[in-house]
Amino acid sequence: MKLIAAILLVTGGTCAFAQPKTPAKLDKEGHPWWQHAVFYEIYPRSFADTNGDGLGDLNGITAHMDYLRKLGVDAIWITPCFPSPQVDFGYDVADYTNIEPMYGTLADFDRLVQQGRKRQIRVVLDFVVNHSSDQHPWFLKSKASRQSEYRDWYIWRDGKPRDPNAPPLPGIATDPNAPAGEDPPNNWTSLFGGPAWRYDPGTRQWYYHYFDPAQPDLNWRNPRVHDAMFNVVRFWFDRGVAGFRLDAVDTLFEDPQLRDNPPFYPPNELDAAGNPLPGAVPPKDPYGMPLQRRIYNDNLPENHVVLQQLRQVADQYGAVLIGETWTENIAQLKQYYGQGAAAEIQLPMDFLFANVNRLSAPEFRRQVGLVESSGGWPVYLFSNHDITRAYNRYGGQQPSDQVAKLLAALLLTLRGTPILYYGEEIGMENRDPVSREEVRDPIGIRGWPLEKGRDGERTPMQWTAGANAGFTSGKPWLPIAANYQTHNVEAEEQDANSVLNFYRAAIRLRHRDPALVEGAYVALNQDDPNVMAYLRQYRGRAVLVALNMSSEPQTVRFDLARQGYGAKSRLHELLSSNAAAQQKLSEVSLQPYGVFIGEVLR
Repeated sequence: MKLIAAILLVTGGTCAFAQPKTPAKLDKEGHPWWQHAVFYEIYPRSFADTNGDGLGDLNGITAHMDYLRKLGVDAIWITPCFPSPQVDFGYDVADYTNIEPMYGTLADFDRLVQQGRKRQIRVVLDFVVNHSSDQHPWFLKSKASRQSEYRDWYIWRDGKPRDPNAPPLPGIATDPNAPAGEDPPNNWTSLFGGPAWRYDPGTRQWYYHYFDPAQPDLNWRNPRVHDAMFNVVRFWFDRGVAGFRLDAVDTLFEDPQLRDNPPFYPPNELDAAGNPLPGAVPPKDPYGMPLQRRIYNDNLPENHVVLQQLRQVADQYGAVLIGETWTENIAQLKQYYGQGAAAEIQLPMDFLFANVNRLSAPEFRRQVGLVESSGGWPVYLFSNHDITRAYNRYGGQQPSDQVAKLLAALLLTLRGTPILYYGEEIGMENRDPVSREEVRDPIGIRGWPLEKGRDGERTPMQWTAGANAGFTSGKPWLPIAANYQTHNVEAEEQDANSVLNFYRAAIRLRHRDPALVEGAYVALNQDDPNVMAYLRQYRGRAVLVALNMSSEPQTVRFDLARQGYGAKSRLHELLSSNAAAQQKLSEVSLQPYGVFIGEVLR
């Protein structure tokens, strides 16, 4: 199989496999399948281990397909499972067209796709488009010689002489392998700490890495890189993959002039014209480097050209593109949708929504309103493998199952596509490292203790209250979260009031009610500081959602005359939690963090 892949990359060809193609492009109502799907992110190292080595694997995912079907998900997004040195746990790819042996084989992957298809669950892969591993054959050939035909597959530059009058470089900016008196080509810093350049003594040049030094950035200005990566896409589409989540998609291109990034100053240290006030000093990141405005190596216009081309390929397969789109505002997010012949990503993630880090009806209402104005189909999420779990972020010092249910109701009743993170549906909580010795994440190792890393949100899935939460018969690669004895699939399946059963009910309601998948979003009571309320309206049907985001009981009153509902209108409960048993449209009563979802009847 590696030989076939190598031939494809050299010839620019594609290969057809025996597996069936991706299912129909449209659902039975004529909508793209992804528009009404519920997505579920799986971190394969942490989902289920079938061979006792303490690491999750593809067969573990396959073994739990019935669980996923019962939960109600329509597609699973699997974080990178390609061959990798695992410096960044798969986001450093050494072979784009195979499976990492610790996770299984290509045959295991094919079986996973087939078993998912039997249950109407599609498989979406995480595609690391910005960089490869430094152990990828492309990079090994690139660094072999300045004359290598692969040299310009990556970003190589000469350093610059150090100014003897300049102050010492901050933090961990000095590369011990660099010649004395030589600095990196520019001031760009890595998201993983230190400068974004690593010196190679063999060829006496520096290579660029936005992330870890083990993750050199690909040179997307090279047509051969472009063609090779597009052939990777076709390789997996032909195996039945239903789409890709595009990792770090906003960092594909860099300024060809390598201009220095300007410093970042907090808004309160800027004058009315945006200039730093006298004496202002840029704050530092956890690694000791001054913060920058990444205007020359992030969100460059060229990104959009590649994404338009990638969308054209995805459309040929009826596939979806999900973007890891870290944007500063809705205008930037809107660009990643594109339109018409220039369409780009169908589902650019709205991290501005995820960054509302407290239960705030006004803040969530504002952010949803902005996304609604963008013109694209919204996509919402609260957590993922890089973000502290929602159970902790919104639950505070004493996380609450009731808060977890409220978040489920919000995520699953908004207009748009929701993405769940594994374990979110059972109220899994973060288990952060308690010492540097426990840390596995490279950014935690480098930044401890100011940066603890992302291990806390990647702990093993909690299946039972037994040994290792039922995740493995061996030693789990990360410690199990403390709440596993009460928050696990086995226990929650037996509890009618559990977080899991609420998620199942909310997803089931979403799938069955056309107003919740297709209906317009109409914000209600927009001045209410505690309760976020809205209608979902579709062809004369309306569903009311009322969410108490406060720790105190709330009573909210609605006047729906503008929506065509008079004094005789009433509510029929569809789903509730911590709310009064009988509700009137004129007065809905909610306990702390209460949820009420009901049909409005004329």
